[in-house]
Amino acid sequence: MTAVVGVGVWVPEGRVGIEEVGGELGLSGMQVKIFRRYHRLGEIARDPHGGLAELLRGALDGLDALRGQEHRVRYVLHARTFPTVVPYPHDPVREVCDAYGLGHAAVFAVGHHACASGLLALDAAGRLLAAEGDHDGLALVLTGEKTFTAEARLVPGTSFFGEGAAACLVAATGERDRLLAYASDLRGDIDSGDEEAALAFQRVYADTLAATITAAVARAGLAMDDVGVVLPHNVNRVAWHQVCRTLGYPRERVVLDNVAATGHLFCADSFVNYRTAQARGLLRQGEPYVMAAAGAGSGAAFSAMAFVH
Repeated sequence: MTAVVGVGVWVPEGRVGIEEVGGELGLSGMQVKIFRRYHRLGEIARDPHGGLAELLRGALDGLDALRGQEHRVRYVLHARTFPTVVPYPHDPVREVCDAYGLGHAAVFAVGHHACASGLLALDAAGRLLAAEGDHDGLALVLTGEKTFTAEARLVPGTSFFGEGAAACLVAATGERDRLLAYASDLRGDIDSGDEEAALAFQRVYADTLAATITAAVARAGLAMDDVGVVLPHNVNRVAWHQVCRTLGYPRERVVLDNVAATGHLFCADSFVNYRTAQARGLLRQGEPYVMAAAGAGSGAAFSAMAFVH
């Protein structure tokens, strides 16, 4: 049974107000006010000096569980929101792997579920290790991207992207942070290439994500009342309040601490929120919790994972 061995995160100290980002993107003053007053967004994390390699290095430096275990890592998966995250022919992920003693591992990207690709990569990592039957093997899931294009700075009408990264070490089995169930609902009929599809995504968002969370929890043999905390992707508070109403789940048990302070950190959100929950003492031994995310690209993906700490 797939288990999380450790999580390292890094979010740069630099912050940019959404008014400045909105100005860069040509948003009107009223559009920015809606983001601040309605969606409760404030600023985003941004590192003006470092690239993707520096983001990933920061996350790996915080992954204490990797120390001395580098030789056991069989796979490194970079979960991406966007298919292209750096200009060709740069390959910062492989460069970082070489620098951290992971050059022997198979390195590849996972990006089919947009912002939900982090959960897809975690599931794939566990499946790869289980298929090998090598209980000594580990896999490393890396998440995080730079806001290096206009498209990578804004989720239209929903949120702003920020910069940060996470590194999640995965084993095929384990005693803590065991994956109990994974559910994903793929909607190929919703393509974010036009405004109509974006509106369709927003219309189905709360109901579909709530149904996916419910499915993961049910597959784990649990009920929502059993779930101690939800670790979300950081879009905005209003969206998550809608999901909580649909679920009948207390919104104060969703870790929304980072939404207004960092922005939507691509696929890294759930892992960053894991560390926040850990620091706040919200992850209790033997208690289930949920990671959940949604992504829109060539179609839409709604995903959830049920774990036991």
